Amino acid sequence: MSIYISGSLAYDRIMTFQGNFHDHILADKLRALNVSFMVDGMEERRGGCAGNIAYTLALLGERPIIISSAGKDFAPYAEHLQNLGLPLDGIKENDDIFTAQGFITTDLNSNQITGFYPGAMGRSAGYTFPNLDPQIDLAIVSPGNMDDMRHLPTFYKDNGVRYLFDPGQQLPVLSKEDLLKAIEGSFALITNDYELNMICKTTHLTSNEILGRTLWIVTTQGAHGAEVLGADGTHLHIDPVYVENVADPTGAGDAHRSGLLFGLVHGFDFQTSAQIGSVTASFAVEKMGTQEHSFNKQDFKERYINTFHSFPQELENWIAE
Repeated sequence: MSIYISGSLAYDRIMTFQGNFHDHILADKLRALNVSFMVDGMEERRGGCAGNIAYTLALLGERPIIISSAGKDFAPYAEHLQNLGLPLDGIKENDDIFTAQGFITTDLNSNQITGFYPGAMGRSAGYTFPNLDPQIDLAIVSPGNMDDMRHLPTFYKDNGVRYLFDPGQQLPVLSKEDLLKAIEGSFALITNDYELNMICKTTHLTSNEILGRTLWIVTTQGAHGAEVLGADGTHLHIDPVYVENVADPTGAGDAHRSGLLFGLVHGFDFQTSAQIGSVTASFAVEKMGTQEHSFNKQDFKERYINTFHSFPQELENWIAE
């Protein structure tokens, strides 16, 4: 069985300004803004939705196929993925352009100024799926190249592959028609609560009406956990997993998707799968960066039991492997 993850691969350059932006921006000069900030160091982290989701799935022992485009600076990232045991078959490497990059500067009040260069993300991965098995494979269409986000839902439906649609940061550029076409016939729509409201506003549909087009809606709600709605009338609240120190919530949503995919591809019910997602997300928020966390099976089991007070037999079998 294979898990296919389409979406972005990116480098994040994270910088800290030891001051406050508002002290250096004159309100009456915004029409001729020209400012420069001396930053205190810079960290480079690997990111992108597809990379993040694949990373946590690798921690769970899976080897998903990333469908994405990268650039001429991708070699260190590729080595990182290979060290995790992840295949590079679905990644199109372009030698004339850089991998997508985000430049994030944060001041002492946690205000941020971000510049994003899409780079290779502007090019379709063009993956041909040589070993597709619709009986057991599972896919997720996460934020990334727009042509892939528009094409892959139709491809998966035409080939009988279950897929989750995760529009995320690309919602502002997806039209009503794009969204309806991708949601219609999907196995699940997964968003945060703000993104779900945006989809409802753009499509002029309620969440219940969207459920007529997809089988499941999963809505992550940060520290409040997640809500799961099923077309069969299921309504579940999934508790968050408590952690003492939240270092960075960025990437928690991608880690949640990893756990959900893991459960679903192994045939677990939706509640158990979403609970797995809650556990995997908890590890992500404890570390700065989206691919810096780690855990083993015993760590996972302890957190699952502490939150949900039992441990399903199918997960016991996984622990024993």
